[in-house]
Amino acid sequence: MLHQAPPIRDRKVRFMLAGCGRIAANHFAALEKLRELAELVAVCDVDRAALDKAVTLTGAQGFDRLDRMLEGADADVVVLATPSGLHAEQAIAVAATGRHVMTEKPMATRWADGKRMVAACDAAGVRLFVIKQNRRNATLQLLKRAVEAGRFGRIYMVTINVFWTRPQSYYDSAKWRGTWEFDGGAFMNQASHYIDLLDWLIGPVESVQAVTATLERDIEVEDTGVALVRWRSGAMGSVNVTMLTYPRNLEGSITILGEKGTVRIGGVAVNEVQQWEFADAHPDDALVESASYETTSVYGFGHPLYYENVIRTLRGEAEAETDGREGLKSLEVLIAMYLSARDGHRVPLPLDY
Repeated sequence: MLHQAPPIRDRKVRFMLAGCGRIAANHFAALEKLRELAELVAVCDVDRAALDKAVTLTGAQGFDRLDRMLEGADADVVVLATPSGLHAEQAIAVAATGRHVMTEKPMATRWADGKRMVAACDAAGVRLFVIKQNRRNATLQLLKRAVEAGRFGRIYMVTINVFWTRPQSYYDSAKWRGTWEFDGGAFMNQASHYIDLLDWLIGPVESVQAVTATLERDIEVEDTGVALVRWRSGAMGSVNVTMLTYPRNLEGSITILGEKGTVRIGGVAVNEVQQWEFADAHPDDALVESASYETTSVYGFGHPLYYENVIRTLRGEAEAETDGREGLKSLEVLIAMYLSARDGHRVPLPLDY
C-alpha cells in the first residue's frame, strides 16, 4: 500500500470535520489542544443549529453539506463524526478528492462497507484512520504492555462488561439513532471500543456466539446483549452489554484471568485499575495507582492523543496506530456477533477469505 503524499512538515495539518453532534466537542477540544500543530478550517452539518454552534465555537468555515465543504474548503484530513451508517459513502467521496479520512467508530455498520472504505482509500493513495481513542487510556496502555510482556502467562478467561444507560430521550434526540441502517445497537455503537479490546489485547478471535434483545427501548436495534467469545489461543470469555442500567452508567470493565496474573480495569469506562496482581514483579507495577483517573465521560481523554498520532503520521514521524485494516478487525467481530444473534448459531472467523 503506497501513500504518495509527501510528509507535511512546513505548516500545520489542516482538518475539516463533518457532523457537529454529540462527539464533535471532543474533536474540537483535541484540535484546540494541538493548535500548534493542527488547525480546523471547516465544519459541516445538516442541522443548522448544530452547525452555527460549531462555527461560533471554533471559528471554522461552515457548510450545510459534505460535498459543499469538499468543494469550498481545503484540508489534508476530513474527520467523519456523522451517523455510522453514512461513513462508508462519505469516506469513499472524501478519498476521491485526494484527502485523508479519519472516521469515528464504528467505521461502518456493514462488513462489505468497511472493506469498500479500505479499498477506496488504497486506490486513492490516501490514509484511512479509524478512531479508537480508548486504546490511549493510561489504564489500557498499562494493560497492553503487561499482555505484550507475557506477564499473564497463558490467558484463560476474559470478561468485558458495559453496563450503561441510554434513556429513550437519547434515542429520540435524532431520527438516525437506534436504527439498523445508520446506528447499530448496544454492541456496535456504545460497546464498540470494548469489542476492539478483544483482538487488540488478547489476539485473533476464533468464533463468537451471541444473543441480543430489545427489552425496553423503542428502537430497531438491541439495547441488551451477551456474547461468548473463543480466541485462537484457546482463551474463552464473554461480553455483557446493556443500555438499561438503573439509574446511571455503572461500569465499563475488562477482567483478564491468566496463568500468572489477574487484572481488572473497571470504573464507568475502564478508568480504574481495580485489581493488578502478577506472579512476577515489574517496573510498571509502580505506575498502577497513577494510571487510574476520575471521569464522568464514557469517551475518556484519548482524542488528543489519537489526533497527535494522526498528525505525527502525516508529518512522517510515526505509523498510524489504528488504520482501516486495524479498524476492520473489530468490525468483523461485531458483524459476527450480529450474524450469530440473528441466526442462532456460533459464527467462526474470519468471515471471508
